[in-house]
This record gives sequence, C-alpha cells and structure tokens, in this order.
Amino acid sequence: MFSLNKFSPRSFDWVLFITAMLLVSMGLTAIYSVDLSRGAGLIYFKKQLISASLGLILLLGGSLVQYAWFRSYAKLFYVFSLSLLGAVLVFGTNIRGTKGWFVFGGFSFQPAEVAKIGMVLMLAYVVYNFGRRFERPLFFFGTSFITLAVIALIMLQPDLGSAVIIGTIWFGVMLLVGARRLFVIGLMVAVVIFAIASWFFFLQPYQKDRLTTFINPAHDPLGRGYNSIQALIAVGAGKWSGRGLGFGSQSQLRFLPEAQTDFIFTVIAEELGFAGVVAFLVLFGALLWRLVLITKRSDDDFVSVAVSGIAILFFTQFFINVGANIGILPITGVPLPFVSYGGSSLVVNLFLVGVAEAMVEKKY
Repeated sequence: MFSLNKFSPRSFDWVLFITAMLLVSMGLTAIYSVDLSRGAGLIYFKKQLISASLGLILLLGGSLVQYAWFRSYAKLFYVFSLSLLGAVLVFGTNIRGTKGWFVFGGFSFQPAEVAKIGMVLMLAYVVYNFGRRFERPLFFFGTSFITLAVIALIMLQPDLGSAVIIGTIWFGVMLLVGARRLFVIGLMVAVVIFAIASWFFFLQPYQKDRLTTFINPAHDPLGRGYNSIQALIAVGAGKWSGRGLGFGSQSQLRFLPEAQTDFIFTVIAEELGFAGVVAFLVLFGALLWRLVLITKRSDDDFVSVAVSGIAILFFTQFFINVGANIGILPITGVPLPFVSYGGSSLVVNLFLVGVAEAMVEKKY
C-alpha cells in the first residue's frame, strides 16, 4: 500500500510539490498582512498555519499510497462524503446564512470540501469501469445521478459556490471523455431550469444580493455593491510594485470585510502589485501544467480522469474567485486555492495534490 520509493526523483513530481508549497506560502504571507490590522494575536495566520501543517502531512501521506488504493476505495470516499453532507444539515452550525460547517472549539470543518474528493475519485472510478463506452445513456445519467445527489445536499445548506464547482467537475469530465452531445445539450437546458428554481426556492437573500449586485455594483455603492467596488479599488491601487506588505489601505483599514478569504487576491494585488499578481499566476499556471502532464503520461483511465478532475477543481475555484475580485463574475464565496484563509479548503487541496503525486508515472 505504501512505498517510500515514491519520493525518488522519477516517481515524485517535485515541481508540483514545490509550486503548491510556494502558493501556500504566498497565502500565509497575505493572511499575516491582513492579521496585522486586526490586533487579535494573528489568529487567522496561526489557524491557517496549523491547517497548512496538517495538509502537508496528508499530502505526503497520500503521495505514498499506491494509486490503486484510491481506486479501490473511491466508492467509500463518495459515500462518506454524502454522509457528512447529510449530517451537517442536522448537526451543523449556521454561518453567514449557510448551515455547512461543523464547529469544534475554535476550528470549523466544511463537509462540502470533502465532497470534492469523493466526486473526483468516484467519477474516475466510474470512467475506469465503463471500458470507454461513454456514449451509452447509462454512463451519462448514472454519473448525473451521482453528481446531483451531492449538489442537492449542498444546495440544502445552501452553498451555491460549492454546488457550482461540483457540477463543473462533472461537466468537465463529460467533455473530456466525449459524452454524447445530445445529452450535453439536454444538460445545459436542465442547468438553466435548475438555476431558475434555485433563485426562487434555494438561494438566501444575501446570495441573491451577490448576484444582482454583480450586474451594477455602482447602483448601491455603500451597500450591496460596496465589496465589489472596494475590491476593484484595491486591485488598481497596487500598480506595478504594490504598496508593500502591511501597507495596503483597503485591507489594513478594513475596507474589505473578508480580505483574508473572498478577497485575498486583492490583498496580493494591492500590497505586492502587478509583480505579485504575475508571480501568483505563474505559480498557479505551473501547478496546473504539472497536473496536465501527469494525465498525459498515464495510460490508466482512472489516473487520467482523477487528475483531470483535480485540475478542473483548482482552475474553477481560481477562475471564480479571481473573476469576482476583478468584477467579471459575481461574488459567491469560493476560496482561492492554497491562498485564501480556510482550513477545510487548504487541507483538502493539499491532500488532492498528494493524490495526484500518488498517480505520477514518470517516463522521462
């Protein structure tokens, strides 16, 4: 099951590992800067550092596992995810209008993040066992049911951002394996219907405000459009080299109420400037590139789909978060991978890097 030989240069992607660690370091630096203005003993930084340490342990542990183990227990990961999503609806804590967290002492845990692991592994498992007969209706509708079960439980919280990400993972996998076009078109129609139904039956008022504010934030600059406008000011204020760590007026003076989570990208842009943004984009692009290389160098369908799902997950979160920060997408509370404050997200993302490392089959 475990093999220490995985850490050899030929079976461990050190570029992927180092890139992930540099992104985590960039996030810790930005959170430290935000914490300086809070005067609460660097509470966010300390918690994130603990999460990063736990995530690193899981990354290294996951990378030592033979990837066949993940394939064998994919169904268990999925069922466990559903169980957690069901349990949080009963025993969870309501935070900012969403009943999606278990709270233990001063730490919180979000089952929706674990569901992303279950979805990636379960979809890879189904693809592996279907023998590339992806045009069959059973494949499309079977994977649809698997995905909708997760989305339904998440929307009952409700957590629109996580639901969108789960759906995007599934949709990306369908495109990659070449599912029948007629089914894909039908899916798009169903998504529109579901979006309309969500507006009337699932979304909370604050979530509707986020979506309507996206269209015209200037309509209510001191109310619902405040965050979007302040984020754009922060991004522009950084210019080429930034104002310096701890000297960003938007984050340090608390013009951005969620600077350590939803708007951590704006902290980087304001305090490190265009140079810091480019450095972040290069690192994140390198991480995605290494994941793509793993899929290309494997002839195992489970490996290809699992690592592709991980790449789709990271890119989707990146695109939604940065898009919201620069005003091209509505604010949905999706964290920036490896960078935003949030223990559940960071631990899960690092573990998924470990899963990808376990699937490395270097042939060069």
